Amino acid sequence: VQLQASGGGLVQAGGSLRLSCAASGRTFKGYHVAWFRQAPGKEREFVAAIGWGGRNINYAGSVKGRFTISRNNAENEVTLQMNGLKSEDTAIYYCAAREGTFGYILTMGRINTWGQGTLVTVSS
Repeated sequence: VQLQASGGGLVQAGGSLRLSCAASGRTFKGYHVAWFRQAPGKEREFVAAIGWGGRNINYAGSVKGRFTISRNNAENEVTLQMNGLKSEDTAIYYCAAREGTFGYILTMGRINTWGQGTLVTVSS
């Protein structure tokens, strides 16, 4: 499966953005999907993940209550709704996919499919 991330942009602190991760090449069915982000000068970090059936969901503590991950398997799309954005959310956001155990998608070392990044810039 190939992943295409989109929806990044420039937004003021407190604003919202909606990121999209679209699959091509094959269906998203059976794939858990996650968002990671990498801020300038920092390591890539986990943001949120959703199981292939939509029932397993996990968030990083720093975004819990502000970000919402969801998926539409019929449309082969996973979205990340980001509200209450802060300057520290500024980063390149990457979507990732992995089959198998849900826990695999939470760890970068076990992910075998990455999309290109989309830049989110939050101005204060």
